Amino acid sequence: MEKIIIDTEQFQRTISRISHQIIEKHAILDNIILVGIKRRGAEIAEMLQKRISELAQISLPLMALDITFYRDDLNLTSKDPVYTGVEHQLNIEGKTVILIDDVLFTGRTIRAALDALLDFGRAKRIELVILVDRGHRELPIRADYVGKNIPTALNEQVQVRTEHYDGVSQVALIHSTNG
Repeated sequence: MEKIIIDTEQFQRTISRISHQIIEKHAILDNIILVGIKRRGAEIAEMLQKRISELAQISLPLMALDITFYRDDLNLTSKDPVYTGVEHQLNIEGKTVILIDDVLFTGRTIRAALDALLDFGRAKRIELVILVDRGHRELPIRADYVGKNIPTALNEQVQVRTEHYDGVSQVALIHSTNG
């Protein structure tokens, strides 16, 4: 069973709200780099980059980060993992990095992304943007910017859909009857 919990209009409003929050928190945006976790986190990062550009007349640097080989569950998720590399590799030394992903669940994806970021330098600060926080953390990780908090059961999935991959920007809550 599926329920749309963020429709296309709400999705765009959420991107706009988070963009406003980033601008308000940072008086000067010159030292900020947006880093989206591939796949949908990178697309959300592009949306934020575009909206921030519209609002603040500045185009923030953007990097898409593949965390495949930094995951602690790699042996459980894929027999033949494919690393797609980093798009627009940037030096993050001394910069404020805003790390972006679609769903925050256990925290393990973010931990892997933090490990991967270390390969690109020592950031001055790392902030986290999450479109949906569904709870159930296994690691002490929290987001600085959250689109929506959605308490979920463990037998539910939060599926973020984006234009590039799914043809629509929305978020669905999927209830599995398999438990």
